[in-house]
Amino acid sequence: MIKWEHSIFALPFALCGAMLAAGGIPSSHQLLWIVVAMVAARSAAMAFNRLADASIDTSNPRTRTRALPTGTVTAGFVRNFVVLASAIFILAAWQLNRLAFFLSPAALAIILLYSYTKRWTRWSHLVLGFALGIAPAAAWIAVRGSLDARILLLTAAVTFWVAGFDVLYACQDCAFDRDTGLHSIPRYWGIAHSLWISRVLHAFMVLLLMALLFAFRLGPLSVAGVIAVVALLSYEHSLVSKDDLSKLNAAFFTMNGVIAVVFFAFVALDLLLQRSGTI
Repeated sequence: MIKWEHSIFALPFALCGAMLAAGGIPSSHQLLWIVVAMVAARSAAMAFNRLADASIDTSNPRTRTRALPTGTVTAGFVRNFVVLASAIFILAAWQLNRLAFFLSPAALAIILLYSYTKRWTRWSHLVLGFALGIAPAAAWIAVRGSLDARILLLTAAVTFWVAGFDVLYACQDCAFDRDTGLHSIPRYWGIAHSLWISRVLHAFMVLLLMALLFAFRLGPLSVAGVIAVVALLSYEHSLVSKDDLSKLNAAFFTMNGVIAVVFFAFVALDLLLQRSGTI
């Protein structure tokens, strides 16, 4: 029902936020509960999405083999799973600090209610982006117990990154969305234009990442990380065209997981070397 890769998308950016907040490696207590919170939140969000979209998934040929439409799991089981994962997320926030705990219901509302946005707005891709984009800001709060406006640059970057690849992913459901009245950018602008919209969103991501490096005075390794992101995004977009979406799963799951991990690796190494005085 839930792909483990889905946690990989946002977790590295959350860890970036945590390391930027700590100026290095956060405490083991903070790292443990940040990871627990991230996995629990993502699990709750994915399970709730499957529950909210059960009837849609049943009628869509691409998704009718998912767990709920095939009866592999029951709706009751999924509801209980959402409650359990949400409770674990709130527990993790409580273990971190008071502000994280107080904001945890708002975070849950954002990541759960996204599932209904495709029913009324074509911009649901940006809502999904924001649902993942709050991860680095949440991790900052988890470490500092307060919020710094600079980390919102990473929130915005992740928002545009996720929105961009979600537009790509939605291209395969363009006709289905049109026939069923669901809203998406591909439904309204077609696949060819949507591919360009995705590229523009990813260009905004790169600009925001560069602004993040300047705001935190990060070094050449982080610059190399952004260059790597640009190269990986370029490759991702080369995998799909308006006439051939057959490699979309590779572009969506594999490449985006790699992008998140690579950027985190460069930033983490930069911060650690700066802290040790090596650079």
